[in-house]
Amino acid sequence: MPPSADSAPAGQGLAVAAEALFLANLLAAPGLAFLAIAWLRRRHRDAAPLARCHLDQAFFVSLWGGLLLVAASGAVLALGGLAWRWTWVIVILYFTTIHSTLILFGAVGLAKAMAGKPFVYPLIGPRRDG
Repeated sequence: MPPSADSAPAGQGLAVAAEALFLANLLAAPGLAFLAIAWLRRRHRDAAPLARCHLDQAFFVSLWGGLLLVAASGAVLALGGLAWRWTWVIVILYFTTIHSTLILFGAVGLAKAMAGKPFVYPLIGPRRDG
C-alpha cells in the first residue's frame, strides 16, 4: 500500500530533532545540545537516510563551528591580546558573520528537515553520496 500524502518520510522526526539541536547548540545551550546531537548520532547509527544526513550534518558542522570559534579567538588573542583595541572589533565581526551564517544555515537545515528533504551545509558540511 503506497504511503498517504500526509505521512512523514522515514526518519523525519529524528532529522528535525538533529537540526533543532544544532540551533540550540548555537543559540541556547552550547555544549549540552552538542552532546545530545552526538548521543543521537551514536544511538541511531542505522537510522533512515534522511535522519542520517541531518544527524551527520548537525554533528560535523557543530564540530567545525566550535573549531572556528576556538581558532579565531585564539588567533586574535595571540596577535593582539585583550588590551589591543581591535580585539573586540574582530570578535564582534566574527560573531556577526560566521556565527550568524551558521544560524541562518541551521534554519535552512531545519526547514529542509521539516519538509522531509536532505540538506548539506555549504562549504563545511560533509558531502553525501547519491
